[in-house]
Amino acid sequence: MKIALLSRNPKLYSTRRLVEAAKARGHEIRVFDVLRCYMNITSHKPEIHYKGENLTGFDAVIPRIGASVTIYGAAVLRQFEMMGVYPLNESQSITRSRDKLRALQLLSRRGIGLPITGFAHRPDDIQDLIKIVNGAPLVIKLLEGTQGIGVVLAETQQAAESVIESFLGLKASVLVQEYIKEAGGADLRCFVIGDKVVAAMKRQARAGEFRANIHRGGIASLAKITPEERSTAIRAAKTMGLNVSGVDILRTNHGPVVIEVNSSPGLEGIESVTGKDIASLTIQFLEKNAQRGRTKTKGKG
Repeated sequence: MKIALLSRNPKLYSTRRLVEAAKARGHEIRVFDVLRCYMNITSHKPEIHYKGENLTGFDAVIPRIGASVTIYGAAVLRQFEMMGVYPLNESQSITRSRDKLRALQLLSRRGIGLPITGFAHRPDDIQDLIKIVNGAPLVIKLLEGTQGIGVVLAETQQAAESVIESFLGLKASVLVQEYIKEAGGADLRCFVIGDKVVAAMKRQARAGEFRANIHRGGIASLAKITPEERSTAIRAAKTMGLNVSGVDILRTNHGPVVIEVNSSPGLEGIESVTGKDIASLTIQFLEKNAQRGRTKTKGKG
């Protein structure tokens, strides 16, 4: 196969591992900075150019699109789809998962476990918004936040009101969620490829921190997940329409709840903790499924 990999930095661990895995399995793979791609949007013959070269003949494309460039990255990926190139994750699925509110609404509609969540832009009664999620302590999130940035734990009613007022004063929409105390500052990252959880790890927040993200100093360890947690992760990934994803789950007294479905999950933490070759499993998925023109949305997303 001839594979295009969209990544802003070819030196990143995940990018390097995918390149190594593809080459080891006999494929041709090239890395392109998605922001340096430019498009000829025309009827019947869509094109993508990169540094003066017309990118043609690719069988599959692997999007590693950062949250800060989602809109342009999805547009480039959609152009590949219009050219008949098979995407590891489709543009529509990526934009769906990156929209925190839309993602929660879709998961909710499918009956997948979620933290009690409120959403507001300019509520007349902040106290009622807090009441919706059973009061403090609670977690307040900006819609645009990633890797734990823009996420605040308000331990008291007064602190919650103050933080919400501050965020709303910036004309930002906020998500307000119940704080799952029994999770103990830990979550599960389930790595889903196709219809299987191929690896799972537990991320434990460092002392004095409630966010378990590795980028925020969280410590990762091997996790054994329950059948219900496995089923929840697979259903969440399918709801988003993602072939490859990292589904983050909290363990609660009433079962697993999904806090995020990541469309570009990092490989370094999960590979080092589990010892599994996730990069090769990803390439194997492409080998089994990549066919020209097989994209479900065909660029319509």
